[in-house]
Amino acid sequence: MTEPTPSPRTACLVNPRAANSRWTRRKLLRLYLEKRLPGEIYDDLGDMRTTVEKVAAAVRSCDIVVAMGGDGTVADTLQGLFEAGAQDRVAFGVIPFGSGNAFRKTFDIPVNPLRAIDRLAEGEARPIDLMEVEGRLAAFSSIGATALVTGEKLQGRIQGLWGHVLAGRRLFNSPRDEKVLELYDGRDDDGPFDARTVTSNFFDCTVMKTNYFGYGWRIAPRAVVDDGYLDITLFEMGPLKYSFLFPLIYLGLWQRRMRHFKARRVVISGHALPLQFNGEYLGERDRLEFRVLPRAVRMVTPATRRGRKYFLKPTA
Repeated sequence: MTEPTPSPRTACLVNPRAANSRWTRRKLLRLYLEKRLPGEIYDDLGDMRTTVEKVAAAVRSCDIVVAMGGDGTVADTLQGLFEAGAQDRVAFGVIPFGSGNAFRKTFDIPVNPLRAIDRLAEGEARPIDLMEVEGRLAAFSSIGATALVTGEKLQGRIQGLWGHVLAGRRLFNSPRDEKVLELYDGRDDDGPFDARTVTSNFFDCTVMKTNYFGYGWRIAPRAVVDDGYLDITLFEMGPLKYSFLFPLIYLGLWQRRMRHFKARRVVISGHALPLQFNGEYLGERDRLEFRVLPRAVRMVTPATRRGRKYFLKPTA
């Protein structure tokens, strides 16, 4: 008689402060999580280093590590997975429980945590790329105006969507001095290249592996999560034009008119460049280096057509 295959054990890292601390009030959610995803729940997370340490302990006895929180929790959990050296052995999953939840959108993970738990329990593990910047792992980032807005929002009293709206005033005092981009092993509309240097007075620049910013903003429509390239778009316009075109930018329609590159590594140099990644503000740097990490982790994604939309299309 064939023995039944044991269910994969999960370790769920819960940010108890996410979503206005709803975790402590939703007792049924915990029970449902324990039923559908048997394993350990770690809901005493603190700062990034605490999360990294919790992940290192969790991956010793689990098959899937799950980040339950916002985009910051996703980034910290991934960081812990890599620092523990377990990314080849342990898969990664996400249950959205924050405000922006940009990471989940690319993979068609429902924003409702109960539905997300179901999709995760029935999902499929697929390799995805990540990127490294400033020694940390990320799936999406920006340099310039949107980073300034993120920093302003995080310093304010009002968080969430309205915090971003109020912080939008920073768009109008974003510096537009010259920056230099050094692109390596890439391609653009003219074809592949080994190295290319580009100068720009960009208002904003996105370096992405996934496709969305928070609140459903389709900022990088041409990003592919497993193609082995960073997706780089230059927003070369002023704040008034950016504001006027924002509905089209939000939907990912205007980006096809902008300068766009794929590269495995990019170095951006300038003066006091504001940087945000995975919804966190990392301050200002004069030099930033991004590199792709191909097929870095196995991501448990919903087994749906939309869940596969931003992956490479299978060849015949």
